[in-house]
Amino acid sequence: MDMKEQNLSAALAPQQVTVDTLLEKYAKSGETSATEIYARVAAGVAAAEPEHLRARYKKEFFDNMVAGAIGAGRIMSAAGTGIRATLANCFVQPVGDAVMGTDEDGYPGIYVALLEAAETMRRGGGVGYDMSRIRPKGAFVKGTHSSASGPCSYMDVFDKSCQTVESAGARRGAQMGVLRIDHPDILEFITAKREPGRWNNFNVSVGIVEGFMQAVQTGADWQLVHKAEPAQAAKDAGAFRRDDGLWVYKTVPAKQIWDTIMRSTYEFAEPGILFLDNMNRDNNLRYCETIEATNPCAEEPLPKYGCCDLGPVILPNFVRNAFTASAEFDYAAFAAAVALQVRFLDNVLDVTHWPLPQQQEEAHAKRRIGVGYTGLGDALIMLNLRYDSEQGREAAGQITRCMRDAAYTASTALAAEKGAFPKFDAAEYLAEGTFASRLPESIKAEIRAHGIRNSHLLAIAPTGTVSLAFADNASGGIEPAFSLAYNRKKRLKEGGHAMYAVKDHAFRVFSEKVCEPKLRDGLIAAVCNYNASFDADGKTYAVKDVLPSSFVTALEMPASEHLAMMRAVQPYIDTSISKTVNVPEDYPYDDFKGLYMAAWRAGLKGLATYRPNSILGSVLSVGAPAPASTPAAAPAPLAEDDPLRKQFDNRREGELEGVTSKVEYMTHEGKRSVYLVVNFQRVDGIVGGKPVTIERPVEFFMPAGQMGEGQQWISSNMRLLSMVARSGGSVAKALTNMREVVWDKGQVRCGLVVKDDGGKVPMFHDSEVAAIGYALQRILIKRGFLDSVGNQVPVRKLAERLARRDEEFAMNDNDPAAASRPPGAPTLNGAGKKCPECGAHELHKVDGCHKCSNCGHVGSCG
Repeated sequence: MDMKEQNLSAALAPQQVTVDTLLEKYAKSGETSATEIYARVAAGVAAAEPEHLRARYKKEFFDNMVAGAIGAGRIMSAAGTGIRATLANCFVQPVGDAVMGTDEDGYPGIYVALLEAAETMRRGGGVGYDMSRIRPKGAFVKGTHSSASGPCSYMDVFDKSCQTVESAGARRGAQMGVLRIDHPDILEFITAKREPGRWNNFNVSVGIVEGFMQAVQTGADWQLVHKAEPAQAAKDAGAFRRDDGLWVYKTVPAKQIWDTIMRSTYEFAEPGILFLDNMNRDNNLRYCETIEATNPCAEEPLPKYGCCDLGPVILPNFVRNAFTASAEFDYAAFAAAVALQVRFLDNVLDVTHWPLPQQQEEAHAKRRIGVGYTGLGDALIMLNLRYDSEQGREAAGQITRCMRDAAYTASTALAAEKGAFPKFDAAEYLAEGTFASRLPESIKAEIRAHGIRNSHLLAIAPTGTVSLAFADNASGGIEPAFSLAYNRKKRLKEGGHAMYAVKDHAFRVFSEKVCEPKLRDGLIAAVCNYNASFDADGKTYAVKDVLPSSFVTALEMPASEHLAMMRAVQPYIDTSISKTVNVPEDYPYDDFKGLYMAAWRAGLKGLATYRPNSILGSVLSVGAPAPASTPAAAPAPLAEDDPLRKQFDNRREGELEGVTSKVEYMTHEGKRSVYLVVNFQRVDGIVGGKPVTIERPVEFFMPAGQMGEGQQWISSNMRLLSMVARSGGSVAKALTNMREVVWDKGQVRCGLVVKDDGGKVPMFHDSEVAAIGYALQRILIKRGFLDSVGNQVPVRKLAERLARRDEEFAMNDNDPAAASRPPGAPTLNGAGKKCPECGAHELHKVDGCHKCSNCGHVGSCG
């Protein structure tokens, strides 16, 4: 049997989920296959080479992608297209303690940072921030002789901005907010996401330092400090200045803060934990940078303006003779793929579009890249190794060590050819304690001789749709498989839905290439429908008896085994790992706290957990049929849920009903006209114990092509109104406030006033802003959302009007494909975000990516 025949991964036809994801997320300009995408990306990245080498490396990069070394999502989507979008997935952006300009340490002020972040997200990058420099609530503000509102209030602004800015490729930006454990506002930060709808566009993590963990262990108090001077009220309450110049705002038992973090994480899955001292101690560049935050998925601790230039290698592609006694991992082929991947990602730094010049400067000074892998869980299954076994961890460590050595060796060779990164200092880079100091002596000798091209080379990220599109739904990143198969309901463009099976790659290899033919169909159907057994050949077979024992999913193993895998792999990764430790709902709270303490003692750089519960909802899982339920008690009264106040992360996918209005008005400069659009969305709620549906404005905008130099403010106001509308604020009050704006350029004429005798006279407004506010009011009055004078129409009336309208234009939407859910399927509770594919409110974050419990759709990661 030759090598190609031994690689069963290469012998599978694409499954429907792969085709769908490939076309929806990555295909451009008529591309219909992965090979066409590979050709585009290879050509785009090879453009960084000297002209005489481009054809060579275009072919080598293409062949390496076919073998399994691909780029991260931004690279596969945008490389070679000419789109001015960044190929880096994520960045860390600095935020200083000033409103505008820069603070005394040279960090950009809050609104400068907001603008920089908006530009980064608009170009396709996610952003992480350390908010700790922002002075705490109650600090003294000299310029205005007032008190500061604190970093959490400004995070609200960043959150709404992210919600509004649509990044390249129709992908909303992801954000990570970090606050140090010694910041005076840390308790507000920890509990902020308990408030429904707050910071929906943020992951949040607490930056932990060694002293705090020691204080937790010893039961000591912990001082919350900042360099900013407190207001007099805080001083009167006991705030004082330490000898090091920092102000102590309050002193709190460390265990109290720790328990607040643990309770919040146990119930709400956030905040995550970042062990900042571990990150900085291990950092190859600790001599010239300080790590204060990470990218949104936490696999890349980065300095200010640092970026993630990532590319995973698909591990199952390197498993030979899967599920046999001679199953083995092809280390030689894997090392070769990793070595070429280093050159590929190094080139990305030279061909990408940089949203900000500071990002380009930072990237070129250090040339950070992140070679990683995906499909570890499936690769171990195919090697007959359980993820939760010592043998499985040993294999994972060996694979990761091979990746480390191949990457560092390749980067030293690249330095000999193209030069070391500009900030390279051999003595400091290899100083005791850095990651590089633990490399094999032979590699360190090469670094001393030739330097190294890239300061950092390794990162294990969540792979989300990349694994779906290019790895046949292999288990993501370092994670074990979450479910082996399920039935997916997909919305069709022509209406209705279709159902098809989505299978984990390792399960697919076994069921389609290894399993006895007589058992194949029964096994697949049982696993897809969450059944524990099936009938075939006149017998009943248990699924667990047919599958090899190496098949183990995330929720079938103890949390300690997830942690053990991180301990096995982290020593060979120079940045960090995005890994979710999954625990069952009934996992004891004290044991849960112990996981984080164990992670710190093990020297890990961070930890995130996921515990399904009534707040977060459940996620896809495979299990036995649920036991018969007892007769239901009488339903409790429905809780009030005002549909006017519901918050949305963004507009609903697809078409919305809208109104376009041409607005004409007269200013001191003459006649002007603009077209304004208001889009409406249906919203459900509970009023007086009864379900209601209303129509609400959720989007205001001025169509492109009209924005002259003097009218950019209109587009800005439309965005702000959209934010108010989607955040559940009062649109009526916002428009009333607009109508009160005054300027010094004379009155503006817009609209007519009807007198008592029926005559009409022009209406005058105190500014152009006021005139536009009036015009928008008229749109909402005509639509029936506001009454004749601009006040909000009550919910009941809105619901009655919509119901009457629906009776007049009734449409019948039968869905024969929407079958009842099988026994043992995941419970749906409507507690998640709305899924853009099936419409269910079942989108939950799992393993760093958003997944729908209803249809299996995988959305953005991070």
